[in-house]
Amino acid sequence: MKSVKNIQKITKAMKMVAASKLRAVQGRAENSRGLWQPFTALLGDNPSIDVKKSVVVTLSSDKGLCGGINSTVVKVSRALYKLNAGPEKDVKFVIVGEKAKAIMFRDSKNDISLTVTELNKNPLNYAQVSVLADDILKNVEFDALRIVYNKFHSVVAFLPTVATVLSPEIIEKESEVGGKLGELDSYEIEGGETKGEILQNLAEFQFSCVMFNAVLENACSEMGARMSAMDSSSRNAGEMLDRLTLTYNRTRQASITTELIEIISGASALEAAK
Repeated sequence: MKSVKNIQKITKAMKMVAASKLRAVQGRAENSRGLWQPFTALLGDNPSIDVKKSVVVTLSSDKGLCGGINSTVVKVSRALYKLNAGPEKDVKFVIVGEKAKAIMFRDSKNDISLTVTELNKNPLNYAQVSVLADDILKNVEFDALRIVYNKFHSVVAFLPTVATVLSPEIIEKESEVGGKLGELDSYEIEGGETKGEILQNLAEFQFSCVMFNAVLENACSEMGARMSAMDSSSRNAGEMLDRLTLTYNRTRQASITTELIEIISGASALEAAK
């Protein structure tokens, strides 16, 4: 009973810590949504685009006790791998977070190009995430980056989401074909930069903005899931404590009753012997 009480105290404390961290991150995550939305309006989002080189960036947590958010993004990442793999196609993984790394290393070790852990060790900021985005761009070759993360909706609801960032070459190629990206040719270019240089800068800035939002959304989902998990654990510990208390009281009462019966029986035997 004492150990169950101690566990309940720990889970309640963890729930309070997660709630405090969630309040701190949630506002920043909501504000960061305005960073990537202009890029979606300008360049669109093409999750079904067919390219030769795809990189799946999987965002997970470094710590556990947060429900199924990590297993969910891993399942989506594996589904994207199967969907984009082919005879003349190359699909690689970039893993952010210790939990996804541990799961993916079991059967996809050869397909992992880069792993990053302890991203949430320090408070998240744009400079930190932009350095991470720059490392990814330097270490992988891609036609399309597919970022898999959990989008925060509420404490009990998060949605696995895929954001697609195309390389400058693919953007230019798609703009020549027409469609949404065909509208890029209608914009005037000021300064001495060429269209290719502008697309390169746009792609890099878009990736860093999308990554920043994705990391914050995933952190919110992690804290919300941990709050729910710890709340359920606290309730389960309370129910177990009630059952153990009831069993203890019954056992104690039975022991007292047995002792009383033995005393009365002994007293009756002595009385009969007289």
